[in-house]
Amino acid sequence: MTRLLALPGQRPRLVLALIAAVSVALLAFGMYLQHVVGLEPCPMCIVQRYALILVAVLAGVAACLRSPAARATGVSLMGLFAAFGAFTAARQSWLQWNPPEIMACGRDFFGMIEAFPLGRAIPMIFRGSGDCAKVDWTFLGLTIANWSFLWFVAFGGLAVGMLLARRRASA
Repeated sequence: MTRLLALPGQRPRLVLALIAAVSVALLAFGMYLQHVVGLEPCPMCIVQRYALILVAVLAGVAACLRSPAARATGVSLMGLFAAFGAFTAARQSWLQWNPPEIMACGRDFFGMIEAFPLGRAIPMIFRGSGDCAKVDWTFLGLTIANWSFLWFVAFGGLAVGMLLARRRASA
């Protein structure tokens, strides 16, 4: 177990590459749920996707960097976006556990097209159209938002572990 905990500090490039790969896999699964299963993402889901994209890109770039200082900057930014994603997922999880009496995240796709001109409706479509409080899918009793929160916390924890290991190594 101690060896596993030492991995982020000893092999940061490998850990960052794994974070990037897992992030891409999670994004692909989200696309599968949307386009194959037919689940509509809500605005909070879209925000979490953007955060996950940034985590993947920053982890991938940081894994390629040879300079420890540049890698630490990438890891720091990745950790910040992971924290932002975790916050958004936690808020959505809270909405799912305590649903409001009215829809929590806005209009559906057809309601937007009917109510707004196309020039205003198209940007709204990319913000998502599902209800953030609605639970459409679960695995092992956890919702998509719950799983998203856990992954973001794991990525953030790994970022903190890498930064602390770097700090200990330089001291």
